[in-house]
Amino acid sequence: MDFFKKHPLINPKTFLGDAAFDSIEIYKYLLQETSFEKACIPLKNKLKIEGVDYTVNDKGIPCCPHDPFLPMKREGSKSHLRCGLPTMKFVCPKMKWEWNSTTKKSKRVCYCDNPCTTSSCGRMIYIYPEKNLRAYPGCVRDTEEWDSTYKIRVNVEKAINHFKDSFCVAGRKTQNEETLHSDLLLAGIAQLLTVIVADKIHKHQYIRSLKPLIA
Repeated sequence: MDFFKKHPLINPKTFLGDAAFDSIEIYKYLLQETSFEKACIPLKNKLKIEGVDYTVNDKGIPCCPHDPFLPMKREGSKSHLRCGLPTMKFVCPKMKWEWNSTTKKSKRVCYCDNPCTTSSCGRMIYIYPEKNLRAYPGCVRDTEEWDSTYKIRVNVEKAINHFKDSFCVAGRKTQNEETLHSDLLLAGIAQLLTVIVADKIHKHQYIRSLKPLIA
């Protein structure tokens, strides 16, 4: 809340946080009261969701009614039913899109040996994220989209830790303001010297790291 008060013109779309943010209240605030469309937050505790005639795994993905260990596939496009509420659409994992050369269109074809529906397209399940924002925070867990997005947070934290360590902000031994200020200035000078030396010897890969440069 403090962040948005100080930066009213910033409208982020994706929130990345660790498991400490795994709270129903936080999901509601992020996804219903701010501009965030996705909240990638690992779970502290497993999800417990019950479907009508199907099971839901601990990632919030509905599974085949005949096989509780076979997760269904997320349909790429967003789907909105007649009620106007946003939904997440999951389709049969054994369904494939096939091109019809006669109609010049693609259609779904289910290749399940034991189908749970009479539809040739296979079973489709619609999930309403607003009913369980913790399970469906705008992005399906344990998918390529989730993994690639969450890696950004890991890289950012590594960069922050490197910055703190290089400028003697982390693990400091004193609380004296003048000493801290001096350490910061000396660390900054050392970093600039590293850049100059690395540039002169044409080893730009060592600009951010002093140890391999000395070695």
